[in-house]
Amino acid sequence: MNTPIRTTVMMLICVFCWGSVFPVAKDVLLHMSGLSLSIWRFAIALISLFIFIRLTRMRMVSLSLSRYLILGIIGVMGVGGLNLALFSGLSHTSATNGALIMALSPIVTTVMTALLSRTLIARVQLLQLAIAFGGVLLVVVNGDLISLLNLQLNQGDLTIMLGMLAWSGYTVCGSKVSGWLPPLEFSLLTMAAGLIGLSVASMFQADVHPVQELLALPWPLLISMLYIGVFGTVVGYLCWNNGVKTLGSANASLYFNLVPVFAALVSLLMGQSVTVIQLAGMLIVLTGLTLPLMIKRIKRNRAATLPSNG
Repeated sequence: MNTPIRTTVMMLICVFCWGSVFPVAKDVLLHMSGLSLSIWRFAIALISLFIFIRLTRMRMVSLSLSRYLILGIIGVMGVGGLNLALFSGLSHTSATNGALIMALSPIVTTVMTALLSRTLIARVQLLQLAIAFGGVLLVVVNGDLISLLNLQLNQGDLTIMLGMLAWSGYTVCGSKVSGWLPPLEFSLLTMAAGLIGLSVASMFQADVHPVQELLALPWPLLISMLYIGVFGTVVGYLCWNNGVKTLGSANASLYFNLVPVFAALVSLLMGQSVTVIQLAGMLIVLTGLTLPLMIKRIKRNRAATLPSNG
């Protein structure tokens, strides 16, 4: 399989795994706190990665203390911050809403990249931002624009927005780090840092008891937890970080557009409701985020017809 096709397949696997996490986690969160779910998600992921490394006898890259500190900050922010915000937010909003808000990540990642590189954002990208934000806003206010005037926004939606910002930062940092650290090691070390951060946070939450909550889960939800840890985390993160290394942060983030699509499809299969407003918001977001591709295709078709008209 050549590199472009291989990368595309890996990114599609990634966004499917992540899209399915939203409805699967929604069921688990009925019996477990968001912080506990985040802790077990990465505990399972790290155990899986360590087993893989041992079986393949892979040698880890040796890094300086300063680079370990950099990875620690990235992990606490992007892994710990995202998951704490995501699973806490999902306790107060729908799976489809969460996926749609996370779909703003490609635009935010593009803005962050432009700021760091001190380059101007193209007008098409600004139009993307406006359209995609409009679609997410429609879903967040549930079609009731008056709620904006009264600031009656869902707490869960706002929490997930914070997680989305943390994830965009993680993606940009991953692109910068890829020059000196392979994707697997980057995933492993940032997950470990994120898990440490989440564990420390749990110590200050009197109502969070990760071990007791895990033991109290019904066995079908234990299988869901394993799915989130292995497929929604290990497989997803490895495919994503490989894609970021190959495509760059801005191009790789475009695949994130498909996360709400897979989230909605899996939600329907699991019997969770998807409203007309959520579907409309999804279409608006996808329209905004795929706008450059549509413009390029229109220009290409127009250029192809010019000779025949001359």
